[in-house]
Amino acid sequence: MSFAGPKDVIAQGDTVVLYLTPALMHTIDAVPQIRNKKNEMIDYVFQTSFGALKVCDLIGVRYGSKVQLTKGWAHVLQPNPELWTQTLPHRTQILYTPDISMILYQLEVRPGSIVIESGTGSGSLSHYFLRAIRPSGHLHTFDFHEERCAKAREEFTAHGLGDNVTVRQRDVCEQGFGDELDGKADAVFLDLPAPQLAIPHAAKALKNEGGRICSFSPCIEQTMRVCETLAKHGFTEVQNLEVLQIEDTVRTRNVPVMELDFVKKKKTDTEKDTKTPRETKKYITSSAPHTMAGHTGYLTIAELPPLFAR
Repeated sequence: MSFAGPKDVIAQGDTVVLYLTPALMHTIDAVPQIRNKKNEMIDYVFQTSFGALKVCDLIGVRYGSKVQLTKGWAHVLQPNPELWTQTLPHRTQILYTPDISMILYQLEVRPGSIVIESGTGSGSLSHYFLRAIRPSGHLHTFDFHEERCAKAREEFTAHGLGDNVTVRQRDVCEQGFGDELDGKADAVFLDLPAPQLAIPHAAKALKNEGGRICSFSPCIEQTMRVCETLAKHGFTEVQNLEVLQIEDTVRTRNVPVMELDFVKKKKTDTEKDTKTPRETKKYITSSAPHTMAGHTGYLTIAELPPLFAR
């Protein structure tokens, strides 16, 4: 239950992030034993590129501590949505922090919000939604794949988030979100192959006071169809965004100062023969990288006005 709130000490059953390098992290469960392929209980020894770790030794250790491996060392961290996104088991393609931060901002998600998400996928975005809406909000997440739903439900319960999320298996494009959610949601997020088919159901699910919708689509053709359908169903302020993360290179440069005294007065022969060291000044400069991350997808955001204004 290490996602539910800040903790100081690792307890048995906690999900723990084993931090080796910025590009190499693992998520493990702090349990002393696991079942092998023969269905036998054995001591849990986790193998890394820096050697083995006897997982039972983590229980009772403080989060943030440095732990010894057989060929090096690592730090044990309490997981959060950012770390979970980098280490989760991929069942589908997932969204990453640049897109997720814009989604949370545009949907105006806050504690107490009721959010509908489709589809659940690997649960990357779901964990961000749950952190934003807890303790009094609720996430209703849908996926058409039963096995993915079962695995996501299991993860949410193991992470201590089960009280704030309901996972359902359903084709929302055909069946909608269910009558029980009509007029209940503050925000709807769609990550579907044909999101325009789910927009009429999303309009029914949003509250009479209005709400926000966001759709993620890899292709511009999908986005065009979404924009057209949003307009037909009374949505306003339709925006289409693409989020690209660029990391500028910041460095200190020594820049020579140009000597312009020769413009004011003519140098004598002696001064011409004398070489004086050039003065330099230090400046902090910023430059764009030579390469940058490419396209991930388009975010289409819109507002559904209150019932009296539709």
